[in-house]
Amino acid sequence: MKLINKLFSKQKTSSIEFCQRNLDEFLKEECLAEFNQFLSRKNITYKEYECQSKCKECRLSPYAVVDGKMIAAENSDELLIKLKEEVKK
Repeated sequence: MKLINKLFSKQKTSSIEFCQRNLDEFLKEECLAEFNQFLSRKNITYKEYECQSKCKECRLSPYAVVDGKMIAAENSDELLIKLKEEVKK
């Protein structure tokens, strides 16, 4: 029975929020395709905000808010890795 539950269980939907200014500053052109592929998954909804009022963090590094939890990284490649890990949880 546990196997059937695993096979047919609904995958949790994650909500990801981005600051448009932060993306403009830190998202590298060569990462766009990977980000688009990741964000097009069925279990992910995302939204870009013009500003999230996290100016101090926004100036320092790329970040996103996943289900209310802030995820920051050194660069956009690392941010994508962290987002993928967070969504798996």
